[in-house]
Amino acid sequence: MRKNLVASIAFLLASSTAVLAQSATDGKVKIGILNDQSGVYADFGGKSSVEAAKMAVEDFGGKVLGVPVEIVDADHQNKADIASNIARQWYDTEQVDAIMELTTSSVALAVQAIAKEKKKIDIVTGAATTDLTGKACSPYGFHWAYDTHALAVGTGGALVKQGGDSWFFLTADYAFGYSLEQQTTDYVKASGGTVVGSVRHPLSSQDFSSFLLQAQSSGAKVIGLANAGLDTSNAIKQAAEFGITQGGQHLAALLFTLAEVHGLGLEAAQGLTLTEGFYWNRDDESRAFAKKFFARTGKMPNMIHTGTYSAVTQYLKAVQKAGTDETDAVAKLLHEMPVDDVFGRGGTVGANGRMIHDMYLLQVKKPSESKEPWDYFNVLATIPGKEAYIDPAKSGCDLVK
Repeated sequence: MRKNLVASIAFLLASSTAVLAQSATDGKVKIGILNDQSGVYADFGGKSSVEAAKMAVEDFGGKVLGVPVEIVDADHQNKADIASNIARQWYDTEQVDAIMELTTSSVALAVQAIAKEKKKIDIVTGAATTDLTGKACSPYGFHWAYDTHALAVGTGGALVKQGGDSWFFLTADYAFGYSLEQQTTDYVKASGGTVVGSVRHPLSSQDFSSFLLQAQSSGAKVIGLANAGLDTSNAIKQAAEFGITQGGQHLAALLFTLAEVHGLGLEAAQGLTLTEGFYWNRDDESRAFAKKFFARTGKMPNMIHTGTYSAVTQYLKAVQKAGTDETDAVAKLLHEMPVDDVFGRGGTVGANGRMIHDMYLLQVKKPSESKEPWDYFNVLATIPGKEAYIDPAKSGCDLVK
């Protein structure tokens, strides 16, 4: 009997070990959505990105490896120190397996450094700096929806081709703005254009008058708005008051999405050229996704929302395929697995963590051209992923051999 008992216990232990090898390390999978929910980028991502993440979990079945998937979220207030404190708490004491969205480049860089230290996954959909997959790259860090290089190639490239060969930049005074200005400057100069000057403004500025006067007096054909969210919207509104576009200068909204166009209105936004990684009215699949999203949020999704849906979905696919949520196993598969969903069709992930997918050059319609609510864009061109993004071998990431 004793031998039989020992044999039974050994069998049970072996069985338990086998089950654990094919399950979540702590009996659950937990994903954190960390972004701006109350400030200048609240419409850009915000609570709608949280809903996109929850949609992804529900569409996946609510579980992976037989355990529930939980979404938690927090507002980092666009402050890297607050974001860092939340990230450490989530990773250290709340069993969060991956943090995603991470609007604001300074925040994303800070959290990615912590994720690297803790050997945890982060997938950025809301921030733009190419440093995330360049000098600050991480084996556990991924950049999903867009970046400053893709925006420069799209909007910057289009305007230079249309004759906008002299530029002045109005730039948000932090990592994202610097990166977007530099990437666009490089592309403008490589295309034969010139940059006559730039000015930097604080995040969440209310008064752009002095900055716009400098841009106006520069005589540049294009005023590049290297900012985002309400900062871009406010700059465009105030530019109209100064008669800047009426005077013949063109405004280039270098990071402007469907959410901001909706907030600004077609009357004010018409004619703007911009670049996004997703447009809801592109085809039947995107329209079906957008209809579900609208039912939950009351708005149509932009590339941040849909990119977050894609990132959560791909992470869960990697966990399922790996048979574990252990970081190294999941990160390896995230680098290897193709991305094929409503957002990242035919996407691939480079050794630097950059997800390479097509981008879309868009122009805001005139009010008379819009056929239904949220029908705001004409698709001018599709920019192939290999053109939109930096070759991983040239990104400056030390992980690329």
